[in-house]
Amino acid sequence: MSSVDANRVILTGENPFIRLSQNDGDASTTNASFWRILFSPAGPGHVLYLKSELTENDWRIYSDNIALARWLQTTVQGMLNAELLDPTIPVIDAQFGRSGDARDFWTERVDTGDEEIALTWYKIGEPLLVHTQPNADPARPYGVCTLLIPTLGARLTRNGIEAAGRPWPREREGKPFSTCALAFSESWTEAR
Repeated sequence: MSSVDANRVILTGENPFIRLSQNDGDASTTNASFWRILFSPAGPGHVLYLKSELTENDWRIYSDNIALARWLQTTVQGMLNAELLDPTIPVIDAQFGRSGDARDFWTERVDTGDEEIALTWYKIGEPLLVHTQPNADPARPYGVCTLLIPTLGARLTRNGIEAAGRPWPREREGKPFSTCALAFSESWTEAR
């Protein structure tokens, strides 16, 4: 048995996310998908896809590589959330920074000059290593190998105002999980 995945790697990086809601089971009031990409056909860079009451419930895209933001929309991010397949959503130029230690807390920062956004994860859980193959589910043409670290604490602020809602505990294949997680060492694949 080969230890090399036979699929084509299309990106590698990180994709931590925050999904907040007022009550367990409600639709998300904040949905944030953050990407730090090291390798992709569109090059490296950062992208934040954000929809929240803090953005008037409209999607906003922040990036330091517009080609990467658009490529993700047409591939993995568009598969994960079809609302983001819309290429007319403007991409806002931004700078990115991070701080923390994933054993205690992790913060990603986005600065546009007019906006400052901070995404923070805390109450860190046990990591899960997830590996799926492309087309294992007909709706998911991509596979992924990722280290998912659930967090029972998360907050998102925009210009100092905190998004409403909170994370909620979940299970993933019998293991403790959450509506918010750090996703590190993430590689996405497609069938050759």
